[in-house]
Amino acid sequence: MSDPRTTPSIFTRGAVDLGALRPASKPTPSAQAASGPASGAAATPAAGPATGIPGGSPAAVIDVTEENFQTTVLQLSMTTPVILDFWADWCEPCKQLSPILEKLAAEGGGSWVLGKVDVDANPRLAQALRVQGIPMVVAVVGGQLVEGFTGVLPEAEVRRYVDAVLKAGGVQVAPAEDPRMDAADDALMSGDLDEAEAAYRKILAESPQDRAAESGLAQVELYRRIEGVDPAAVLAKAAADPDDLDAQRLAADIEVLSGQAPEAYERLVAAVKRSAGEERDAVRKHLLSLFTVAGPDDPAVASARRALARALF
Repeated sequence: MSDPRTTPSIFTRGAVDLGALRPASKPTPSAQAASGPASGAAATPAAGPATGIPGGSPAAVIDVTEENFQTTVLQLSMTTPVILDFWADWCEPCKQLSPILEKLAAEGGGSWVLGKVDVDANPRLAQALRVQGIPMVVAVVGGQLVEGFTGVLPEAEVRRYVDAVLKAGGVQVAPAEDPRMDAADDALMSGDLDEAEAAYRKILAESPQDRAAESGLAQVELYRRIEGVDPAAVLAKAAADPDDLDAQRLAADIEVLSGQAPEAYERLVAAVKRSAGEERDAVRKHLLSLFTVAGPDDPAVASARRALARALF
């Protein structure tokens, strides 16, 4: 097994035939009684509901082995998403990630199950699922493999992954509360722009793809641009001189803060059409910053992006 701290994720959806991951032979009850479970392995499906068998109430965390994979993962995944955590005793990063997963599984209240796979005790299973580094996390939903990640992620990122798996399994997911975001938003609303900026940047340092933090930081920049200006005077100046690009950008800021974002986007798209070179690029970047304030799911942003593309090309 390669060094888990340096191996990137190699998973792609559908890369593994999960139906083939079955025991080569099924031991008889007498043989099981005689030999007992393997060292470090979980009980086999006959152990009952605590192992997450369909028909019982699945435990939040289960041990997955080569022998019980068919029942504890494949069959269970038909009704409950299963997230697999590949780990080993010698793996220090695993000791950071596993507690996060176990905490989220407990919070999940049975909406999903965490399956723990000791790669040393289950080498054939690790090989079949193409584990090249640990900790590695993947999920099984409806008998199908869902792409995961390798390495340790912050709790917020792991929580987002779990939410994505639940959505893939048709589970309604309530937006998770983030005290970091609450503190940043409170600072923004109170006018403490320095504190808000620091808080949003800290979130982005930990979670670079956090759209809400990106939007918050863009709002901080927006508020700074309009500090001390007279909105009526700005709008009048922009109306009087359409070629004054600084006035057009500031007027667009005022319009966004006044709830007139579509008008602001239209104003800047028109400015893009009338400008060229570095000035045009500055207007374009300003418009993109206003898109970030709104977020990518805003219908007005989608429409304005199409208009901007037409203006540019």
